[in-house]
Amino acid sequence: MFLRTLMAFCLIVLAWGAAAEAQIMLGTGGAVDTTPTLPDPLTTETANALMSRLSDSEVRTLLLDQLNAQAVASSTQESAGFSEFLYHATTGAAKSVMLPVDRLPVLYNSQFTAFSTFFERIGGGIGLLTALGYMVIVFGAGALAEIAFRRFTRDWRVLPPADPENLQLREVIQLLVQRLTTQVASVIVFVIVAQTVGRIILPDNVFAIVALIGPYLIGFPRLALAVAFFFFAPLNPEFRLLNVDSPTARAFCKHQFWIAMLLGFSGAFIQFHNMYGVPSIETRLAFWLNVAMHVYLVWLMWTYRAGAVSMMRGSHPDVSVMEDRIARVYPYFAIFVIIAVWWVINIVVSYGNFELLGTYPHYKTMTLMLFAPALDTLIRGLVRHLSPPMTGEGPVAERAYLSAKRSYIRIGRVVVFGMVIIGIAGFWGMSPSNIASAGVGPRLAASMIEFLVIMSIGYLLYELVSLYINRKLAAEQTAAGYDPDAQEVGGDGGGAGGSRLSTVLPLILGVSRAAIVVVFILLGLGNVGVDTTPLLAGAGIVGLAIGFGAQKLVTDVVSGIFFLIDDAFRTGEYVTVDGTMGTVENISIRSMQLRHHKGPVHTIPYGEIPKITNFSRDWVIMKLRFTVPFGTDPNKVKKIFKKIGQDMLAVPEFADDFLQPFKSQGMLEIDDVGMVFRGKFMAKPGTQFTLRKEIFNRVNAEFAANGLEFARREVRVALPSMDTSNLTEDDKSAISAAATQAVQDVMPEDAAAKDKQ
Repeated sequence: MFLRTLMAFCLIVLAWGAAAEAQIMLGTGGAVDTTPTLPDPLTTETANALMSRLSDSEVRTLLLDQLNAQAVASSTQESAGFSEFLYHATTGAAKSVMLPVDRLPVLYNSQFTAFSTFFERIGGGIGLLTALGYMVIVFGAGALAEIAFRRFTRDWRVLPPADPENLQLREVIQLLVQRLTTQVASVIVFVIVAQTVGRIILPDNVFAIVALIGPYLIGFPRLALAVAFFFFAPLNPEFRLLNVDSPTARAFCKHQFWIAMLLGFSGAFIQFHNMYGVPSIETRLAFWLNVAMHVYLVWLMWTYRAGAVSMMRGSHPDVSVMEDRIARVYPYFAIFVIIAVWWVINIVVSYGNFELLGTYPHYKTMTLMLFAPALDTLIRGLVRHLSPPMTGEGPVAERAYLSAKRSYIRIGRVVVFGMVIIGIAGFWGMSPSNIASAGVGPRLAASMIEFLVIMSIGYLLYELVSLYINRKLAAEQTAAGYDPDAQEVGGDGGGAGGSRLSTVLPLILGVSRAAIVVVFILLGLGNVGVDTTPLLAGAGIVGLAIGFGAQKLVTDVVSGIFFLIDDAFRTGEYVTVDGTMGTVENISIRSMQLRHHKGPVHTIPYGEIPKITNFSRDWVIMKLRFTVPFGTDPNKVKKIFKKIGQDMLAVPEFADDFLQPFKSQGMLEIDDVGMVFRGKFMAKPGTQFTLRKEIFNRVNAEFAANGLEFARREVRVALPSMDTSNLTEDDKSAISAAATQAVQDVMPEDAAAKDKQ
């Protein structure tokens, strides 16, 4: 009994809203249906009575039928909603375009009706002349008040002459804002005084007309012109924020005024018709005014597309290839936006949602989209003037500074892009509160906007992490004196490496970027309705497969982690790994790359490294051998070595590289060529080869100056039983061949030793 009662209440909850709709959609088709049906009306008492007559199997059957009916109704509703959206986006929008064409006769007749009604209410010809006189008084009073205000603020409205080379962005913005504020205040004074005087002296029927003409046809166009003067400064090129020439700046200001005039006229004319008994919905007057606006904008962008490209590119020479391409495409993108917004308006009209267009979301959207050059120029100007100064000196610091500026610009663009997306969503009423009740079209648009916002946040985080790590890496490399332009290609190797942090930071950067990309892509896909659970499950399965089937890979990764923890090597250091030598050029999570000083690159997995010999850590001792002939004074050689060591310490170019000066270690040995003397010095890693070359040059010069020579390898042939004065040419040839063979027997050992270096 308890089971039946519980199932009855579940049945009531699940089937209450879907019962009637499911019965209509499913139908009976004329067949005899023995399945129990729900009583009408469905209440707790009728449900209990039904449950008392049914068996458990019949109750389950009834519940399953109602659940299936609800699922079919829901899917049918979703399909119908999507089909309805496609209809309104195509056929419905096309019909909304053709309807105003069909109503052109009605629009023509309605003009006569509206003006006739106005003429009657104003009092005929005499009333019209009286109204015109009143308007002269009202607008004259507003003009006088504005003239007085403009004289009072004359010094604020006039931009002083300035040198463009010495102008700071802060000064430019301050003066332009000051002028814009006074111009806007002048218009507000005019409108307020005119409205106040009109309310006092005008009859109600005349005041209604003045209330339309003043704000719409006088105030709004002048405000738009003030904003145009702020950005284009047509009379003051040194204060111009957008990169256009003076003729183009004047043309844009003029057309912005007439665009605002057309907008104001549209608003005033529509209200005029509504006031005098001709609703604009019936005549579709707004359609033709809207078409005129969009045609004007398309013509403007096409005619001045060169100026639009120049605005988008900006005046700074540091423009990337992608930015240049975007600038060239911008006019055509703007034309596409204008046409697309016009079609969206027709889609909204086909739904009959005229209230949404009452707040002019289409014009606000186009304003944001078309003002992209101004926003982008503002971002680049702020970055140039507000970015932190370059830290350190050298090419690494300079490249890091330029890279940071580019990152700041990209971050600013992402922030502005996100604000634009949120603003457009607000214009069209796409807020979280109404998404649930929206149709398929608005819900799809809202999901796409949320997806773009999520991607913008992810990219912003991506740039911030990259900026921070790259700045730290550049600071570490600059402090270590790393200069990529001064690196010798094909040198002797053995250079000094970077810091421990500069070795690990590139690895951290790569892992961080990958994590951000994966996380935000999953968030974005989940937001648009893609089920990410199979993706996560698949990633887990792949991880297990790698763990079980790629044990060597796991060994490489774990070994690399411990090598990095032990600080066994750093990028830029010269190491030997099981007989393979080279400079550490790159590291990853599983391997390292060694660049041999002759060019080859060796990639070695961490798991195959038995031992690492590092030649670039802390200090380097280099010992040099010099062979002099028998009989050379050892003290003389020692004094020469000491003098060379002291002289090189006095040279600023070499003094900082020595940890211990070059000095003699005395005679090392005597071989069959001569006496071997050895000298040594201690230096910073990476400088030993330069110092060695300089020491060789100085030793050679000092030996020549002091009459000393280096021992040479000689082959002596003793002929005790022969008279050398009676040697024939054949004897001399035989002796030369024997001497040459003796030399060749020794040379292979020296050649092999050189090949190993």
